[in-house]
Amino acid sequence: MKEFEISCPLTREPRLKEIEAKAGGLQWVAVKRSIDARKEPVWRYRYEAYAPGEYQPYTLADYQDVHDAEPVIVVGAGPAGMFAALKLLMLGLKPVVLERGKDVHARKFDMAKLSQTGQVNPESNYCYGEGGAGAFSDGKLYTRSSKRGDIREVLQQLVAFGASKDILIDAHPHIGSDKLPFVVENIRKCITAHGGEYHFESKLTAIEGEAGNFRAVCADGKAYGGKAIILATGHSARDIYEMLSARGGALEAKGFAMGVRVEHPQEKINWSQYHGMWKPGVPAAEYSFVEQQDGRGVFSFCMCPGGILVPSSTEPGTVVLNGMSNSARSGKFANAGVVVQIEPEDIPGDDPFRLMDFQHSVENKMFEYCAAFNPDNLMTAPAQRMEDFCLGKLSKKMPETSYHPGVISAPLHELLPPIVAERLRKVFPRVKIRNYYTNAALLLGVESRTSSPVRIPRDPETLQYVSIPGIYPCGEGAGYSGGIVSSAIDGIRCAEAVSKVSN
Repeated sequence: MKEFEISCPLTREPRLKEIEAKAGGLQWVAVKRSIDARKEPVWRYRYEAYAPGEYQPYTLADYQDVHDAEPVIVVGAGPAGMFAALKLLMLGLKPVVLERGKDVHARKFDMAKLSQTGQVNPESNYCYGEGGAGAFSDGKLYTRSSKRGDIREVLQQLVAFGASKDILIDAHPHIGSDKLPFVVENIRKCITAHGGEYHFESKLTAIEGEAGNFRAVCADGKAYGGKAIILATGHSARDIYEMLSARGGALEAKGFAMGVRVEHPQEKINWSQYHGMWKPGVPAAEYSFVEQQDGRGVFSFCMCPGGILVPSSTEPGTVVLNGMSNSARSGKFANAGVVVQIEPEDIPGDDPFRLMDFQHSVENKMFEYCAAFNPDNLMTAPAQRMEDFCLGKLSKKMPETSYHPGVISAPLHELLPPIVAERLRKVFPRVKIRNYYTNAALLLGVESRTSSPVRIPRDPETLQYVSIPGIYPCGEGAGYSGGIVSSAIDGIRCAEAVSKVSN
């Protein structure tokens, strides 16, 4: 096997004759595509060339018929839960998926109501429902590391269920919020066709029994039995932590990050990242940065080129923002979270909920400020121009924004906790992206659901909850992943761990 690279303009694919010439008569396979914008922007493709019979394409294990197989409860239908369920099919176990929210199509109506009226359905919103918090996001597939598991199993399945094959080779792959619901629905159809079960609007309220004979009791009174329980409940399910704590289960405070969503006109980011050479047909530009300030990381997070901002609250009385973009990334604005790392030692006390309480208090503070000015729409967000924020002055006029519920001029430099605000004010002026620091950029509060501020501790070998054998804390909600791919990989690992005990 040998490797070779080919460059071509961003507006076209590599030419077949050029590839075949470089491959020297060998079988060629594209393995990576990235944008090089150091000079004139170009695609860079990396290929591997194999001798006849040498290349072995990756193949997925078959999904087994599990109609009569031993059941395993999977709590949560986000990436961790979905991929745990798919792996259980491969291993011959029956996944019984319990999801507190609605299916991926029905939950759209609750999200629309949230944006239009500010009314939060605590069980169906941008965080809760089939597909989890990632189902209506850009669908960014950050992780390229194979340290925790084989990412090919995740990416190949996403393609099989409807994602573009581009995610197999793109350096920064994404699916798009317009494509993800279709992919998520196809995953469910596969699971149920092979004998697995899905139960929507089934909020877990109690766990009875013990390993080998659990009963998962839901708010509607129904109970489901299973040999084991995979807890894949996402980063916002406080009620699950409280349920475990009430049983005497161990929990730990875990670091997370908090900050703002930063929105620029996309054309400004395009001009900066492509050195003024962007043109129609060229992908919308992305950016990322990481800085250190006063002993804590300050970094961009979940960057959405050509995207929009959406309300991501899971309960009344809070304002939380997130970003999303369609597969084409063709919107007028670019947005990203810019957040400050917060560690358990930053918040006094020893209560495992103290970082979550801190998170909630800031979200509530944002809500109360805006509600006093605009009680007719309780999802209005506090906002401030970037330079005004750093100078500590209120913005007199708001620029256009993609955030549908609207914004209110607010002193974010005062509303945000000092450990967050002061670091952001020092970092924004020195971000090494041309024209990033500008009053054309709008800051909106608050970006706070970056990861779970609580961890459910598990045995590093068996992956079982240290307090209740047979329960497998999984994904973002357990504190062991961040993002779609790493959560999916963790779901696969937990399913494998269950299978080892079952066998």
